[in-house]
Amino acid sequence: MPTIETERLVLRAFTQADLEPYFDMCSDPEVVKYLGDGTTLSRTDAWRHLAIFLGTWQLRGYGMWAAEEKTTGRFVGRVGYLHPAGWPGIELAWALARQFWGLGLASEASRACLNYGFTACKFDHVISLIQPQNSRSIAVAERLGARHESSTEVFGKAHLTYGIRRNAE
Repeated sequence: MPTIETERLVLRAFTQADLEPYFDMCSDPEVVKYLGDGTTLSRTDAWRHLAIFLGTWQLRGYGMWAAEEKTTGRFVGRVGYLHPAGWPGIELAWALARQFWGLGLASEASRACLNYGFTACKFDHVISLIQPQNSRSIAVAERLGARHESSTEVFGKAHLTYGIRRNAE
């Protein structure tokens, strides 16, 4: 799993040390409002997420990175690719701890991941599944150049499918 550096972030593999800050992030109702089924995670579920993120790299050769602030080493959130069996496509997804919202970090990290996906993984098309009320994530997707392509249902909730093609970048 490669480490990617952006201007302000280091995108790296998850470690055991990320459990507590990831759990803290995922126990914030505002952070998880539009993620999955919208419920906060237990510490055990947060640990399972870390295991899934790491396992996806083994199974697929791509996956989710832990994002940390370059200057302080603080855990910022997660960004990268979700693609479980039966998923409607290779999804670029992001979630940041609330104290890092509004700083452009989701766009910065996602752009680096998108570049990795298109160059190293040779993806032709990447999607982001976003609940219609999640205006912040819609704005990130649009800043990346993604466009609304369709709608679908995930975890019993309506989602917009935003997509971007390699040659559109």
